[in-house]
Amino acid sequence: MSTSVKTVAIFNAKKGREDDLHALLRSMVTPSRAEPGNLRYDLWRETEQPGRFVLDELYVNADAITQHRASPHFQGYLARINDLADRTVVVLSADDVG
Repeated sequence: MSTSVKTVAIFNAKKGREDDLHALLRSMVTPSRAEPGNLRYDLWRETEQPGRFVLDELYVNADAITQHRASPHFQGYLARINDLADRTVVVLSADDVG
């Protein structure tokens, strides 16, 4: 069984904040991918609702997520995200992954 952990986050930009949200989320990609425990960090944008974004993240284990959340770039994101979007975050453990 895998110990990897997936995080999926869905963001709905607040009115007029779509560009700011996009910039913030894009600023997270490179430093997050560079983290030693990160296996995947992908940003998606919904085609029919351009103000909706999805982050698809995969980490080697729960400790890697803890380290990610303690990073300066994540702390900067936390300081701004609630002004820009409503969000839903789901943390998943592998059950039957191919």
